[in-house]
Order: sequence, then structure tokens, then C-alpha cells
Amino acid sequence: MTKALPHCLRLCTKKGPPAKVLWYLPIIPSFKRLFANEDDAKDLTWHTNGRISDGMVRHPADCLQWKKTEGLYPDFGKVARNLNLGLASDGMNPYGTLSTQHSSWSVLLVIYNLPPWLCMKQKYMMLSMMILGPR
Repeated sequence: MTKALPHCLRLCTKKGPPAKVLWYLPIIPSFKRLFANEDDAKDLTWHTNGRISDGMVRHPADCLQWKKTEGLYPDFGKVARNLNLGLASDGMNPYGTLSTQHSSWSVLLVIYNLPPWLCMKQKYMMLSMMILGPR
């Protein structure tokens, strides 16, 4: 006499490759390394300590959306070491031909606490996830 498989096992025994694969790259160790370096730690608090607030928009911290977020979460905005991050994602075809069925999606994090001349430097952009799969 054979026993019926539980529902979860029946779903997991499908054959074939997974539809998508998600690679997560931990970001907290990177943040710890940035704050361990004295110069980087000083730059990461620049939005609070070094920014000139004269009404001109020179940095994301000068924008209305940043101020609205600080109003909604006042405890978060009080601590200069809390990081404000931007999330960017874009798909790419890793093989260079448009007819392939495979695509990759990278998910990047950008630290907005830094001065404008450092925000978009490669050193401060972090690849947090990579999603691989068909189409």
C-alpha cells in the first residue's frame, strides 16, 4: 500500500529548471566596512553635518520628498548614521544577442547620504540582488 504524498511534496517534485533564480548579496557587511573607515564614516554623515541648507536643491536631502520622509519618520531622521538608499533595477541580456531567451536583472542600491560628488561613484553602489531567468 502506498501513501499519498503531502501537497507540498507533490508541488516540489516537478522536473525541469527553476523559472527564476535570485542571488542575494548581503549588504550589512558592506555598510559595516564603510563605517569602519574613518573617512567613509565622515562622508556617510555629510547630509547632516556638512551640507549647506540655503534653500537651493543640490542634493537629494534638499528635496521635498526627503523632508516629507523625515516628517513621517522623525526618529529615523534624527540619527545621522541612518542610511537613505535608492533602489535601481534594470534588465540586461548577458550574451549580447536579442534572440536569446535568457535575461538577467540586477538590483543596485545607491547611498544618498553621501556628498553629491560621491553618490554615484562605483565604490558606493552596491549590487544587492541578481535575478536570473528566462525573459
